[in-house]
Amino acid sequence: KIAMRDLEIRGAGNLLGAEQSGHIAAVGFDLYMEMVTEAVGELTGEVPEIPTEVQIDLPITAHLPRDYIARDDVRMEAYRRLAAVTQPADVDDVRAEWLDRYGPPPPAAAALLSVASLRVECLRLGIRAVSVQKKLARFDGLKLRKSQEARLKQLAPRANILPDAVVVPVTATDALALVDGLLRLFAAIAPADATSP
Repeated sequence: KIAMRDLEIRGAGNLLGAEQSGHIAAVGFDLYMEMVTEAVGELTGEVPEIPTEVQIDLPITAHLPRDYIARDDVRMEAYRRLAAVTQPADVDDVRAEWLDRYGPPPPAAAALLSVASLRVECLRLGIRAVSVQKKLARFDGLKLRKSQEARLKQLAPRANILPDAVVVPVTATDALALVDGLLRLFAAIAPADATSP
């Protein structure tokens, strides 16, 4: 901790020289490390992988309450760790860590974990955006094979398959039930063990 604090105060200095300079606190350690990685990638000719963004717009209250994780820096680190998940096992690891460190998650934190699971599924299926409005769920970027379209029509006869999106009616009124229903729909039309479209 002392070394990290020193790094934050004085900066990492000149990586190839002897002098100590810079103010890492001005940009933050994570941004600094990202900038160093980017600079090294430019020098070596490696193109860094840009993480895929998924926009999720749901009528749900999902956050980490202050009475669950009191310290701002710890809460931000928990958000950062959850934002980096890309596999269902990663979400399970975060859930287990929160349970161990802070106790059972309150409804808003449990909803945040469910939304993270939904985001992981969206990444797997190539979905760029999910929105639920007026009892309709829209999945932008979801491309289905003919067999998956047929399965979707069996599960949701009123589903509308557009060139670059799928719109499905939803009936759940409870927020967690809504997310759980979307996850079950994805699992039914495009199981994880099958090849993604």
